[in-house]
Amino acid sequence: MNRRKSLKILGGTAVGIAGLVLADWKWQLLDGMGHTGFFSAKEEKLISAIADTIIPSGLPPKIPAPDVEPIGAISTGTDIYMISLFEHCYEKEDQDQIKFQLSILDKKGFLKSSKEERESLLLQLALSESESDNAFFDMVKTECILGFTTAKEVLVDYGNYKVAPGFYHGCVDLPLQA
Repeated sequence: MNRRKSLKILGGTAVGIAGLVLADWKWQLLDGMGHTGFFSAKEEKLISAIADTIIPSGLPPKIPAPDVEPIGAISTGTDIYMISLFEHCYEKEDQDQIKFQLSILDKKGFLKSSKEERESLLLQLALSESESDNAFFDMVKTECILGFTTAKEVLVDYGNYKVAPGFYHGCVDLPLQA
């Protein structure tokens, strides 16, 4: 193979890879700009980070089984449940308070913090003198636990929940009585 052809192939490959990186960056930027919903993309990330801090991924199963993997708030969709719940089921005043508290956590660098720092920031809300801080923490913690404990993965895989206990036997022959 001659040198020119090799350089053309290498150059084309480099341009192709750079184009893919640029396209990915462009789609991430457009996704952030074109985000629809009540909460902004950053607020949704904050809610997901709060849920992951309250119930971290990797909890061991209550009933050990080979086919049951450790789970957490993110893997069960608890964060998505919380976002939808806050958007559709809470009053305007409560939604404004949630957005206000999320902005405070964002200013404190909640997303960039380590797990221990996140826990500390949430505990500061719980132990705060402010009634609104306490109410926000209690509400987020309660909804996170509710969303996690009612997820299918937790109920069925970890709690051995059966939707209809017992069995249904249709078309069973019954002995004739005289």
